[in-house]
Amino acid sequence: MIGEIDVYGLFVPPLLVLAVVAWAVSALLRRGLRAVGAYGWVWHPPLFDFALYVLVLSGLAGLWSAWTT
Repeated sequence: MIGEIDVYGLFVPPLLVLAVVAWAVSALLRRGLRAVGAYGWVWHPPLFDFALYVLVLSGLAGLWSAWTT
């Protein structure tokens, strides 16, 4: 079980941890973008939010991959 993270005896896949962290980071980014009024330029806010989440998750996965190798 090398590829999993041990949380008090519960083995969790790293992608699940990264997905939760990406959700928190993208929530902070969405709040910041709404505060500065960037959503006035966005055509479809839910689609933009999903794309932002995917970008943050892929960035974190890339950082995780570079850090663990």
